[in-house]
Amino acid sequence: MTLQNHLAELERKHDALERELQEAACHPAVDDTKVAELKRRKLQLKDELTRLRRPNGKLH
Repeated sequence: MTLQNHLAELERKHDALERELQEAACHPAVDDTKVAELKRRKLQLKDELTRLRRPNGKLH
């Protein structure tokens, strides 16, 4: 898998989690633990995207 393909897949997953969080916000009965897990996973994807987009893939 090329870097561009990997980035596109991570972005797709990030967007899907965003939609899932928006859907959960419309339903107050959704478990807070589930919302926290979705946010955690979304943040992990964002961090990975940021890391991969930096020159040489290194964190500063």
